[in-house]
Amino acid sequence: MSEDRYQKGMENLKIMNPDSYKDLEKSLNDVAPDMARYIAEFPYGDIYSRPGLDLKTRELVTVASITTLGNAQPELKSHVHGALNVGCTPTEIIEVIIQMAVYAGFPAAINGLNAAKEVFEERNEKFEK
Repeated sequence: MSEDRYQKGMENLKIMNPDSYKDLEKSLNDVAPDMARYIAEFPYGDIYSRPGLDLKTRELVTVASITTLGNAQPELKSHVHGALNVGCTPTEIIEVIIQMAVYAGFPAAINGLNAAKEVFEERNEKFEK
């Protein structure tokens, strides 16, 4: 069972953001190598593989959720990359983050917008200014 979960997770990660996972796996290897596997198995193998929502919708929801945390910029940047990789537009991502100002406050939304802007600039993505 666990190997199936891992394989499903890795299939989703290959679509969404394989480099981010490789970086995470490498950074955890010395301290907690099992954590990277858990991430591949549970969120990406179990949750992202569920029917009912496509990867684009799941990534928009994830961007919204991480934005509300207000303090997880590396993870947010990773999911902005993932959102772009599964077909989200910069405008959709920006709108989701702006909406989070209502629920998480302006500082969290501003942090989110700055993280998204860095990703867009890194990828030379066109976004409305």
